[in-house]
Amino acid sequence: MNLPRRTVLTGVAATAAAATLSSSPAIAAPAGSGHTGPAHLASGRILLRNGHVIDTEPQAVAHAGTDVLIERGRITAVGRNLRAGNATVIDATDRIVLPGFVDTHRHVWLSALRTSTVGLDLTAYLGVLGQYGPRLRPQDMYNATLAGLLESLNSGVTTQLDYNHGLYSPDHADAALDAMQAAGLRAVFAYGAPIGAAADLADVRRVRTERLFDDKALVTLAYGPLGPSFAPIETVIEEWRVTDELSLPLTFHVSAGPVTQTPISALKERGLLRPNTLYVHGNSLSDSEIKLIGDSGGKAAAAPSSEAGMRVGAPVSSRYRRLGVTAGLGVDAVSSVPGDMFSLMRAALLASQVTDDSPLTAKDVLRMATIDGASALGLDDRIGSLRPGKQADVVLLRLEDLDMLTAERDPIAAVVQSANPHNVDTVIVAGRVMKSAGRLLHADLRRTARALRSTAAAISGN
Repeated sequence: MNLPRRTVLTGVAATAAAATLSSSPAIAAPAGSGHTGPAHLASGRILLRNGHVIDTEPQAVAHAGTDVLIERGRITAVGRNLRAGNATVIDATDRIVLPGFVDTHRHVWLSALRTSTVGLDLTAYLGVLGQYGPRLRPQDMYNATLAGLLESLNSGVTTQLDYNHGLYSPDHADAALDAMQAAGLRAVFAYGAPIGAAADLADVRRVRTERLFDDKALVTLAYGPLGPSFAPIETVIEEWRVTDELSLPLTFHVSAGPVTQTPISALKERGLLRPNTLYVHGNSLSDSEIKLIGDSGGKAAAAPSSEAGMRVGAPVSSRYRRLGVTAGLGVDAVSSVPGDMFSLMRAALLASQVTDDSPLTAKDVLRMATIDGASALGLDDRIGSLRPGKQADVVLLRLEDLDMLTAERDPIAAVVQSANPHNVDTVIVAGRVMKSAGRLLHADLRRTARALRSTAAAISGN
């Protein structure tokens, strides 16, 4: 089902968006070049000039007065006083420049149920999903997914894994994919099963062969089964077989129970451990189970905000790091927690400070939100840092805002402990400027808001 991309501007509206971009005080074409701002951006050469540049590879480090050159969608140089040539120059003075955030786990359609599960434990949360999820129509999936992804992009998330457990039909899957392609950010579509339903492996195969067959594209496919904690091992074996046949990465929730207390050992005993696997949560797992994840080359996604709210066990972010497992961060359920990476980073930092494990530092947390998240999704060869050669997923934060004034003394700590979504000035995805001067350039947010409110009313029965 190919729904109309109602929020993507085309024709006259796209021209208006380009005019907004060219009039932004932060963007100017090179003197005497004859190029306008948007026309030159389309040619793919951009120079971010004189920013407080944070890179995350091999470790998080900040450099003042530094430039970043982007050509044909990739970072080609980072340094001082780079030659602009015919590049469009974005003045990054009083800006923090850093890699775009990577959210490794979110149920994006829950943007239509915001605040509906605040304060609920896991059982009650699943009850809400089971009540409202079946009311989703394909157009509701489109509206909720688009609004949720634009929320991510607007707050500096340039890569979003959507673990979608609202796929009640192939039309729902197509609607979600249409919304992903309209949103314009980098995304991983993790095809999951609705609460209480079996996975539609035939439709996973259809999506793989007909829509998401290119693993280098901006939107790619993963499979999100229930996994060994929640499904019989016979089901797990069959799903893993199909996943191998389709060459898909796996991501699934994991815990000690209810089906087995040792889900990672259960996979190992049957030869099902593999590196292209992302384990979500895992708060109740023993250290020995977590070590098995690391030994297999698997990665993890921690969601400290929702894990604390749903009382699913002790904070796990720092324990993954201590036990040698690369872990990214995930918002998880915006029906109960904030949907931005800044809130999530603070939750991870604070959670680590109230456990017996070694507390995380601001540098550790920033890596989890960028390069470690990219590694968790198998994308660290193309995103997650500002290393030349990588695709240009970049975010600029304003240091002129009241909550960021004087924060340039430690830009890394500022990003983790002080910044908020309203500080996000510019967002670039694969070399395309998607947000400038605090405004998304390709989205009709009023129309998106009306559509989401209509969807919320429809599925809530109001």
